[in-house]
Amino acid sequence: MEDLSLHILDIAENSVTAKADKIEIRITEDKEKDLLSLEVIDNGEGMDKETQNKALDPFYTSKSVRRFGFGLSILSEAAKAANGHLSIQSKKGKGTRIKADFQHSHIDRQPLGDIGQTIITLIIGNPEIDFIFEHKRNGHTYHLDTRKIKAQLKDMPINSLAGMRFLRENINKAQTY
Repeated sequence: MEDLSLHILDIAENSVTAKADKIEIRITEDKEKDLLSLEVIDNGEGMDKETQNKALDPFYTSKSVRRFGFGLSILSEAAKAANGHLSIQSKKGKGTRIKADFQHSHIDRQPLGDIGQTIITLIIGNPEIDFIFEHKRNGHTYHLDTRKIKAQLKDMPINSLAGMRFLRENINKAQTY
């Protein structure tokens, strides 16, 4: 994957497959600590210990439509290449937390990519799921919660034209800080 936003998309789609109805995506950029941290937390089916132990093996997948599970193993290698690491916390029936840390200034750290478009894609493609997105950067915090947006839109679906316009305007404002 060419950028970190695509890794986030892949993990969040796995959360959808795991029947999560709430997915939190957190990004923290701390240049003083030289740290970039990504977290995806869901309330899906979770994994037992055996599955967690296999999750970073590229030749393991729980999906029946393909025979390889490269997503987490590639992200883990990307984190290691940038003096970081990946951790998985999960409990069967309770959900999963994936966290990847990177040395922010490392020459081999992948770019973040178009995180705004990734978040919009996830929300529009999964309107029934509640997404909470938080991005901390340069002393500022951007927070998006689709539960609040859905309440503002009232009876209008979040993936309607008006909902998509609202999301795009909101996220575009946030990317200017």
